Amino acid sequence: MYTRVTPYRMKPGSRAEATKKLEALKERIMALPGQQQFLNMMNDDTGEGYIVSTTNLEEPTDDTMEKVNALWGEFKDFLTAEPQAQKFDLIADWKK
Repeated sequence: MYTRVTPYRMKPGSRAEATKKLEALKERIMALPGQQQFLNMMNDDTGEGYIVSTTNLEEPTDDTMEKVNALWGEFKDFLTAEPQAQKFDLIADWKK
């Protein structure tokens, strides 16, 4: 299992509208090849957040990256800068 962690920063006052957009895109996000789990967290005070996504694919294909970039493009009006993902090997995935 592999994890992509993507830090981002939202423009002030954009959380509610961006959250509506996120909900509308849920099916597309979860349909990404290899997608296993998707977490999105944000500090409302600063607009700083992280996407944590687990996948069973070590490297995304060019087609998958196009889909990911298109999804981020849906949020361009809400972001202060283009997010940059980092890839990690998943060591533990505990749930209760």
